[in-house]
Amino acid sequence: MNRVLAMLAAVLVLGATLRSQISDSKPEAESRAQAAPQPAPVRFAAVDMFVDSGEQPLAAYQFELKVTAGEVALVGVEGGEHRAFQAPPYYDPRALAQQRIVVAALDAGSDLPHGKTRVARLMVRVSGTQTPAYEATLVVAASDEAKPSPATISVSEAPGSEGAER
Repeated sequence: MNRVLAMLAAVLVLGATLRSQISDSKPEAESRAQAAPQPAPVRFAAVDMFVDSGEQPLAAYQFELKVTAGEVALVGVEGGEHRAFQAPPYYDPRALAQQRIVVAALDAGSDLPHGKTRVARLMVRVSGTQTPAYEATLVVAASDEAKPSPATISVSEAPGSEGAER
């Protein structure tokens, strides 16, 4: 009988020890799960590129766009709004890996835009919570007479392109 009581006491002590270890390890497991890094939020957006040629017709342009803040990956290039630049422009795919892109297009036709026009739309994937910032440089702009144009360039995130976070 003493032997049975001793075994029963040993089982109860072992059970209490195991229960204590399990309840002690729950906060550790929960804290480890909370400490695990969460993936950065990702969203897709469109960045519009505008060239303002004033009164002169715009026949050709080349610009460089650099990402100056945020974690941004360029994932696509689309054309602009005017018929002359609706086709996707030419770009340097090697530059995409360096958070910059060089884009160019030309139209030798007679139906050319004047004033401010969207010449390209760049599709981007934005990771993290930092708001992206861009720096655009107009390398060249030319009129229908193949003369340099005193055009300016601007960049803005397309309206409604906040995109769904994934």
